Amino acid sequence: MTRHLLNISDLSVSELRAILDLSLQQSVRDAQPLNGQGVALIFEKPSNRTRHSMEMAVVQLGGHPVYTRGEEVGFDVRESVEDIARIMSGYHGVLAARVFKHSVVARLAASSTVPVINMLSDLSHPLQALADIITMEEHAGPISGLPVAWIGDYNNVARSLGEAVCMLGGTFSLGCPLGYDANDEEIERLASLGGAVSQSVDPLVAVKGAHVVHTDTWISMGQEQESQSRRKIFAEYCVTSALMKAAAPIAKFMHCMPAHRGEEVAAEVFDGPSSLVIEQGHHRLTAARGALAWVVGK
Repeated sequence: MTRHLLNISDLSVSELRAILDLSLQQSVRDAQPLNGQGVALIFEKPSNRTRHSMEMAVVQLGGHPVYTRGEEVGFDVRESVEDIARIMSGYHGVLAARVFKHSVVARLAASSTVPVINMLSDLSHPLQALADIITMEEHAGPISGLPVAWIGDYNNVARSLGEAVCMLGGTFSLGCPLGYDANDEEIERLASLGGAVSQSVDPLVAVKGAHVVHTDTWISMGQEQESQSRRKIFAEYCVTSALMKAAAPIAKFMHCMPAHRGEEVAAEVFDGPSSLVIEQGHHRLTAARGALAWVVGK
């Protein structure tokens, strides 16, 4: 049965833990599970960390990465998603795509005969969540029982992080403005995965007692036309030193990047001693190795 990685919540807890374990095993690199195989990396949306981490992960596992821009394949413009999947899965051992619409990566998986990895969609970002879990367990301890806070927009990164934290038994606290928060159905869905979930419009309430505080840019790719209104709405959600003081004394700060100092995070927090953002970024490579090894069954 072909394994795909589209959402964290598509995994069982044991599968999630298996990917995390594979990410950290030197023996996975030694085994070269992609030896002689190509991996298609299709980018509708450009990315610094995703491209470099995935290309290097493929190389470290013995494969050959083929970077392809979105306009080169032209999902449903030059060719249908299904035709692209059928053809490219005859060339490669894995297909990976960073897309605007989650339905595109889901359709790739439905038609591909090889594993498909979601490198980001409007719905989820599973590779980032894997890197976040690896970083938190390295610096803050086991996820089970760990209080984790998210401040800002409940976006694709927050959704995947919440799934992973809840599946591994952590507590997930959201501090989001109205209209950019998780609705009641989404809160119930996250809680059903196994963790404890809460939400407040007050970021001070959300970070209280948190051992890790996460945030992300207020304006994601494709939302540029909303930049002025979003800056006004999110102005009270900047992660400042004062906000970090409301968390646990040992609290760490995390940000998936790219970051905008002075907007979603103060420079003294982003560049301060509690920040794990560089380690977190480096673990995108760690996570990519584990995800690739898992989908090919190693």
